[in-house]
Amino acid sequence: MNNTAAIASNLTSFQKENIEPNPLAEDGNLPRRIRSEKYTRWFLISLATMTILFLVAIISDVFYEGFHYLDWQFITSFPSRFYEKSGIYPALLGTVWLVGLALAVSIPISVGAAIYLEEIAPPSKFKSIIDINIANLAGVPSIVYGILGLAVFVRFFSLDRSLLAGGFTLGLLVLPIMISTCREALAAVPNAIKQAALCLGASKIETIFYQVLPIALPSMLSGVILSVSRIIGETAPLLIIGAASYISYVPESVFDEFSAIPIQIYNWAARPQQEFHLLAASGIVVLLVVVFIFNISAIVIRNKYTGRRL
Repeated sequence: MNNTAAIASNLTSFQKENIEPNPLAEDGNLPRRIRSEKYTRWFLISLATMTILFLVAIISDVFYEGFHYLDWQFITSFPSRFYEKSGIYPALLGTVWLVGLALAVSIPISVGAAIYLEEIAPPSKFKSIIDINIANLAGVPSIVYGILGLAVFVRFFSLDRSLLAGGFTLGLLVLPIMISTCREALAAVPNAIKQAALCLGASKIETIFYQVLPIALPSMLSGVILSVSRIIGETAPLLIIGAASYISYVPESVFDEFSAIPIQIYNWAARPQQEFHLLAASGIVVLLVVVFIFNISAIVIRNKYTGRRL
């Protein structure tokens, strides 16, 4: 009995000596840290609320002024020096053309580059250099892409001020963003799925196209949604390559001159008459509606493929 009591006493003292102290219990600054975290959280919430309120105020003002001339005649009419007859129809069609051409250029290249860099290319210094350049190109100002488009597509390839030159320029503009998004989508696919496909006898290419891509496709479409929004709203590259601020016809081929909604808005806003400023607000409303329609369409397609995958 004495030996048992001695062993129990030694065990208790050993546990007391080796128990880890609770750092929170000994932290005298804990109440101050809790208050600091609380104030920081409320400060960030206040900033977010102010940002949302400013955004709502700006959009509300634009919609209030834009509804003065926003009707079917405005949508289907050509620009005019008479504000009551002016419309946005050629610019609207030009924007649709630009989105289609830019996506036709950027989607195949971005998906192919992402597959090669993420699934096929072995680790090397050359790959690291490519990764750094893609990350840097995503932050280059859009006007630089406009200068590149002017030098390469307009002058070197003699495409002039055509829809094709504008679509190629905007396609290059969103290419780094789409490559990064596609790579992140491919990297998020569990390795167990890839290994299971390879163990069942599938080749590397079959695993990528029949297993990896269907799972990564919804996330890739999220990058397409962001790219569409940026393509529609860009103005500087189109001004550099010489997009027309006024055209009196509808583009019928990719080699025709074009205008776009942001260019037409800029043209109206630069005029001194107040009526043209209201037309610019109406054009902004149309621009927001077009962005909303394209985004909703991309989200529906993404959700469709997500449901099919599940």
